Amino acid sequence: MNAVAPVEQQPTAPALDPRAFRAALGSFATGVTVITARAADGAPVGLTANSFNSVSLEPPMVLWSLARKSLSLPVFAQAQHWAVHVLAADQEALSTSFARSGTHKFAGLAMEDGLGGVPLLEGCAARFQCRTAFQHEGGDHLIFVGEVLAFDRAERAPLVFHAGRYALAARRDPQLPQARSARVAGGLGEDLLGYLLGRAYFQCHLEMRERAAAAGLDEHQWVIVAALTVRDGVGVAELEAALGYVLDGPVEPVLRSLRAQGWVMATGSDPSSTARYTLTPDGRDRSLHLLAAAKAHEAELLARFGYDEGALLKLQLQKFIAATNPGLHDLWHDA
Repeated sequence: MNAVAPVEQQPTAPALDPRAFRAALGSFATGVTVITARAADGAPVGLTANSFNSVSLEPPMVLWSLARKSLSLPVFAQAQHWAVHVLAADQEALSTSFARSGTHKFAGLAMEDGLGGVPLLEGCAARFQCRTAFQHEGGDHLIFVGEVLAFDRAERAPLVFHAGRYALAARRDPQLPQARSARVAGGLGEDLLGYLLGRAYFQCHLEMRERAAAAGLDEHQWVIVAALTVRDGVGVAELEAALGYVLDGPVEPVLRSLRAQGWVMATGSDPSSTARYTLTPDGRDRSLHLLAAAKAHEAELLARFGYDEGALLKLQLQKFIAATNPGLHDLWHDA
């Protein structure tokens, strides 16, 4: 009688920590999408998902997944058509809205009807109109695979989700010259942060310095005039606290010159320590024209490399200022 060989026992995998597993998955940066469909009663249904992925080019197919506990699961499980909207970088509010439960997600949104009557949202980086091909069991999720019947795209940077937070994506420009090393550049590396910030500041304000000079203002006078368009009736001490690091010198001589030129006037007590400074009517009119030109110039500069990357640039500068602030006052934070 032959002996029966013992069955080899497979080692049991250790239980995964759900929170740690979720955090590890969050290391993978994804785009953010809104999936829409029509319920049987014609009501629009939509939700935010970052599980979108491509499946095949021939035929064109995509997939996404939905948690079984989702209240929208019955609608999508029965829908013959649905649309995937890849959100653009400035559509974070739309993502947040569709991530919540509720019946007013579509209120006030511009929409059009797509194939099968599916609601299509505007302003997205890309949109895919799909017909349900099949569904797969995926643990606590149901995976939807769809055939792409139509799509459109725009040259817009996508909204990104990484490590539990929204993020912005910046494209690398292969045409940018490589920064020379500090040795070649004589000790000052062209990728030195101070050099980059300083040069960017100079180039950003070059045209406005010329405009201000044409209006009879030097750079320090223009800084004070621009600040007073935001908040009038400011004393010397407040101006020193808000602008001293920019002017790199006392404020009073600049104010005296602006008074002499008719840009500002002093109200209240005459001593400089208690006087409050405000723009004259003519000074305000001239300064608003200069500010309008400054904003138009900024828009023209940002348009050279895209609105989305401009928003990313501002966000990074705000974070840099917050992280390195040695205690400087913000400009009229309570204005």
